[in-house]
Amino acid sequence: MKTYSQLQQEQIRLGGVLLHPTSLPSGRLDEDAFRWVDFMAASGLHVWQVLPLGVPQHNLSPYQCYSAFALNPALLARDAEIFDQHKQDSDFKNWYQKEHYWLDDYALFMVLKQEHSNCAWYEWPDYHKYRDAASLEKFRQNNLTEIFEIYWQQYQLYSRWREICDYASEHKIYLYGDMPLFVAHDSADVWANQECFLLDENGMPTVVAGVPPDYFSETGQHWGNPHYNWEKMQETGFDWWIKRLKNDLQLFDILRIDHFRGLEAVWMIDAAYDTAENGYWQKVPGDQLLQTLQEELGNVPLVAEDLGIITPEVNALRKRFHLPGMSVLQFSFDGFEDNPHKPQNIEYDRVVYTGTHDNDTSVGWFKSLDQETQHFVLKLLNLEETGDDMEQNVDVVVDALINTAFGTKGQLAVIPLQDFLHLDGDARMNLPGTADNNWRWRFDWKQIPDDLASDIRQKLLLAGRLLD
Repeated sequence: MKTYSQLQQEQIRLGGVLLHPTSLPSGRLDEDAFRWVDFMAASGLHVWQVLPLGVPQHNLSPYQCYSAFALNPALLARDAEIFDQHKQDSDFKNWYQKEHYWLDDYALFMVLKQEHSNCAWYEWPDYHKYRDAASLEKFRQNNLTEIFEIYWQQYQLYSRWREICDYASEHKIYLYGDMPLFVAHDSADVWANQECFLLDENGMPTVVAGVPPDYFSETGQHWGNPHYNWEKMQETGFDWWIKRLKNDLQLFDILRIDHFRGLEAVWMIDAAYDTAENGYWQKVPGDQLLQTLQEELGNVPLVAEDLGIITPEVNALRKRFHLPGMSVLQFSFDGFEDNPHKPQNIEYDRVVYTGTHDNDTSVGWFKSLDQETQHFVLKLLNLEETGDDMEQNVDVVVDALINTAFGTKGQLAVIPLQDFLHLDGDARMNLPGTADNNWRWRFDWKQIPDDLASDIRQKLLLAGRLLD
């Protein structure tokens, strides 16, 4: 199978689907994952996009994880092999030798959290908080069983994901991952690399990440992640970033950089504020970072998430490194002809969506519009209105959005499964700016119509998005 970069060079256009593994019926990487690949193959969908696969914190957000490297144990199949029976497995030993650079800190971090009643690392006693070598080694020796169990757990997860990748490759399906730009404060990454983040003497952020007021929130988004100490990152030759990208690229064929504009400038919010209105933009050396990554890793298949407030400088950075950006059709219905989300403005260097994991489903979105805007949407999609009740037009609108996405020039058109199934807002994955009741949606195999795969394949065929 050709690499995704080779397909880009040949200007091949593909269709994909957005579905996080936690949204599989079981929510796990078990037989459902392989059955899902079978469904995609029957549908002619060549790209499976997922959200970050990390270990989420209490609110289940895959964008706030305990490690930028570890995989979520909740994804492990229930029939996973037992640690004690396989701890001498030679494959495991080989894997550990390659991964210990992050695995040792992660396993120690998670066992220390258990020891300290699940408190954040910056609330631990100083000898653990500031990584006193003798204290950590003593703790490690006293907790070898628990630490090795985490090693084995991660080995099982990585092995299972590799099986899924191989199975997908056999069916000409590319795995499309997602890399959050920032990492969580309470994470193994920050604990093990405190000098690489803007922290005070107590381990607390002096400034935190987010975005100013935008489409999703009138008060902006206050994420709370610590900002990077870019000066230190540069001194190390961006070593942590190189390791992070190498790790992700062994898991995925394509990788989206979430909040790409943060590689040109970041929104700095004083840690004392609870909302994001008061902040300022700070330039960062994203150009040097991307150049270093390119020199170390070659022409890697990255996608720039460039939604929101995008400046000419951000566009220039993206184009300098030949990264496709994103267009979302739900954002296209306005009176501005230069809107980059409008289908007629989408060129090959875009990945096109009806909506993303942060949007309402297309059904929920259309129902939420006022009637005047609904009429406007129908007009722009060249659709005839059906009856007096606008809800009678919903299914037609969703199908038109899917066909429009497939019909654009964009190299990849990705449709959330919720839109293929015409589900309403109850199936929404995430509402930005809220902490509760997100990331929980799952589908049921009974929801998949018998003719859905053939219907999708026909749409892709007509749009010229099927591989030979």
